[in-house]
Amino acid sequence: MGIEIERKFLVNTLPPEMASGIDICQGYLVNTPDKVVRIRIKGEKGFLTIKGRPERLVRPEFEYPIPKTDAREMLGRFCDGNIVEKTRHTCLHQGMIWVIDRFSGANQGLVVAEIELSSPDQAFSVPPWAGPEVTEDPRYLNANLAHHPYRSW
Repeated sequence: MGIEIERKFLVNTLPPEMASGIDICQGYLVNTPDKVVRIRIKGEKGFLTIKGRPERLVRPEFEYPIPKTDAREMLGRFCDGNIVEKTRHTCLHQGMIWVIDRFSGANQGLVVAEIELSSPDQAFSVPPWAGPEVTEDPRYLNANLAHHPYRSW
């Protein structure tokens, strides 16, 4: 079974060592507390992702590549215009990869950093450019941002 263990932080300032980004467009076919089914276009590739309810930061996750044309059609047909757009960058901090999402569209102005861990208690160093942790705040889940955009808060 695939799993996802991540911690999420707001970003105070963009790190100078941030890599160039890749554009992401995603929408949700199912969005309940127990499961999320997401369609994503990341650069030139499409993905179908299924995630379960998180328990102690651990969340089941299954992701499958799909044709970009199919992903584009599913976003248009099934996501009712509730789309999340962002540019994803990566940054190395003390030997660990951080992902920095700069949101656009209805979530313009929001910048979030995530780190994926191998266990919930794995030690890591928070970079100086990271702000408050928002891992437990459901407003910052991408699935929620699709229906309750940052700019409407």
